[in-house]
Amino acid sequence: MSDTGTRSTTPPAPDALPRWAGATRVPLSRATLRLSATVAEDRPLAPHDVAASLVHVAELARLGLLTPADAETASEALRCIGEELTAGTFAWRPEHEDIHMNVEAALAERVGETIAGQLQAGRSRNEEVVTDERRWLLAAVRELDAGVAGLQAALLEQAGAALEARAVVPALTHGQPAQPVLLAHQLLAWVEMLGRDRERLAGAGERADASPAGSGAVAGSGLPLDREAVATALGFSRISVNSIDAVADRDYAAELAAGCAIGAGHLARLAGELAGWSAPQFGWVRLGDGYVSGSSMLPNKRNPDSCELVRGRAARIAADLAVILEVPRGLPLAYHRDLQETRAAMLDAATSLATCLEVMTGVVSSARFAYERMRADAGAGHPVATALAERLVAAGVPFREAHHRVGALVARADDAGCALADLPAAILDEALPELSGSGGPIPTLEEALAAPDLPGGTAPGRVTRALAAARARLEGAPS
Repeated sequence: MSDTGTRSTTPPAPDALPRWAGATRVPLSRATLRLSATVAEDRPLAPHDVAASLVHVAELARLGLLTPADAETASEALRCIGEELTAGTFAWRPEHEDIHMNVEAALAERVGETIAGQLQAGRSRNEEVVTDERRWLLAAVRELDAGVAGLQAALLEQAGAALEARAVVPALTHGQPAQPVLLAHQLLAWVEMLGRDRERLAGAGERADASPAGSGAVAGSGLPLDREAVATALGFSRISVNSIDAVADRDYAAELAAGCAIGAGHLARLAGELAGWSAPQFGWVRLGDGYVSGSSMLPNKRNPDSCELVRGRAARIAADLAVILEVPRGLPLAYHRDLQETRAAMLDAATSLATCLEVMTGVVSSARFAYERMRADAGAGHPVATALAERLVAAGVPFREAHHRVGALVARADDAGCALADLPAAILDEALPELSGSGGPIPTLEEALAAPDLPGGTAPGRVTRALAAARARLEGAPS
């Protein structure tokens, strides 16, 4: 059975021992090399690998293991390799397995083995891959944070317009009408969830911001490398404190993937809500043409494919997290080759979330909400019933009794096919004697909206302040 997925399936030609060969006397079998190679997965790490090699060359020169001239020769060649990697013109060779060996082999071809052969002095691929992954992770977190902030901004823009129009939507629980809320209040709920997503991603970045360079294969480098200076040169704020931990754990990948999976779950719920709202049965929103598709057969269709794809991709991101959690489970210390299977999952989780964020920002920005249709539907299902029960409580009726009385009125209104306010006055006076003589006993939609006048509630004044606070947080937060 041939390999599938992102790895190259081109049969390598192992006609020579690999660069890492020591005690081994024959090349890897073709099948093992196919399983071992990570060239496809490693490509996003390429600029970080070259950067780490440049810093290591400088350290080797400082230690006198490379002459200044040889160090400059190696550095110039590495810079050229980096440019080719960025431009996509680098000649990858599957037989070299990964980014590290490909870079070293390319360096040897340009400057010779005498200089290139020193590149691995004092370091191991075990530490190199973790260094590359952590540097990539820090950049990914910055990009994801900007993407989440962009979606928050789009939601705040829509919330501001909805608040100005005093747009009302029926809040649903169990898919059934519960209470009326301002549409801005509902949109702000998503802003809050995304804010926590940013905090989770930032936390993942903060804990990953430790340089493993100098950890070697397991015990630490035998060369007197200046780990603090290397960390600073590589953009880390500190160094890892234990060489075994540095090369053997992948909790940074798990934490990033967990943040991505939770964030993708939020996007999936938002996508599902907008997809449902866009159906003619709701008619509460019209998605932009760039985010819906037609049908190959049905000329009337406006399928919310973008939202559906985001929902589906969220499942894949959750699966990425599962891979990262399961691979290290039960592995004794220290490094095992199993750990390389976490890399593709980490990269996929972050890049998938970035794509979903871009799509959902476009979906939200292009959405046109049908305020009048929402308001009309907000009156269905007796959404003022809770406000009515709370009026009875304010008049001295125990809540459970108030709940039963209002529930009985709801049943009578359902039987009559009318709203609570349309029941005969005699029925209302009999059921609600505490409220008789105080005008209409049944709250209006506006009165029901105004009732939850406390922090976090949907009363217009509270939502106005919540919107202003969310805008201030977004404008003041680093992106």
